[in-house]
Amino acid sequence: MTEPSDSKTVWTIRDVLTWTTNYLKRKGCETPRLDAELLLAHNLGIERIRLYLDFDRPLSDGERLGFRDLVRRRALREPVALIIGKKEFWSLDIVVTPGVLIPRPETEILVQVVLEDCQGLLNLAILEVGCGSGAPLIAVSSVRPDIQLFACDISINSLNCASANASNHGFAAQIFFFASDLLESVRAEHMFDVIYSNPPYIPSNNIDSLAPEIRDFEFRKALDGGLDGLDLIRRLIPTSRDRLKPGGRLILEIGEEQFDSVKKLLETNGFSMVRVFKDLSGKNRVVKAVT
Repeated sequence: MTEPSDSKTVWTIRDVLTWTTNYLKRKGCETPRLDAELLLAHNLGIERIRLYLDFDRPLSDGERLGFRDLVRRRALREPVALIIGKKEFWSLDIVVTPGVLIPRPETEILVQVVLEDCQGLLNLAILEVGCGSGAPLIAVSSVRPDIQLFACDISINSLNCASANASNHGFAAQIFFFASDLLESVRAEHMFDVIYSNPPYIPSNNIDSLAPEIRDFEFRKALDGGLDGLDLIRRLIPTSRDRLKPGGRLILEIGEEQFDSVKKLLETNGFSMVRVFKDLSGKNRVVKAVT
């Protein structure tokens, strides 16, 4: 990355954002302006809104040097969330670390369905399977701090990250974390009103064709759902059936073309009232079923 510094003696926030946006656009980044703003705000240690309030503030050589390093990483398609160590989800800052799936906007649909399902109900037992960074958990807790949540993951790294996020947002006492490969560590006597999950559901052969940010930097195990993307879902559905109370709900994030297959798996395993919910792009994203 070579900033044309010789042609300009003073670089303001406005100048740097304009130049960086054009540079990242040429490098193939889908949201170059947003990326530039997030990186610069992080580098300066300020809220993003301050960039607009201080548009004409000159940057020091040291500030520009630190920013160049961040932009260089982004130009190599490293995700912004990994560069700055956090990702906004449900209007909350969620800490992310290497080896933990970066929260996606479409997963907010999963949170919405869970919250709608729990509306007006008290004393619920809710389990998230595969908690990752803890983003959905923290979102649910922010709306329903009265609910005791349980969360498991096979990855200790993910559990540590999720636990840290719970503490950062003041929900450590509300969420019980434990290590488990899906539901293998859940005792038979422990029954839940709701089990929800965003499991790996991308077909193995599709991963190499994904954007570099995902293909080269995301935790592959959190993406890879096997040959047709349904390996973990096939395991999760029957075991969830055995851990749900009568009338309990299973809520899953799925791939846009997987609803018919998942619906069949659910009905074969004794679930009924299967519904699908679409994301903001109109794609099938979340499925809910009742025991």
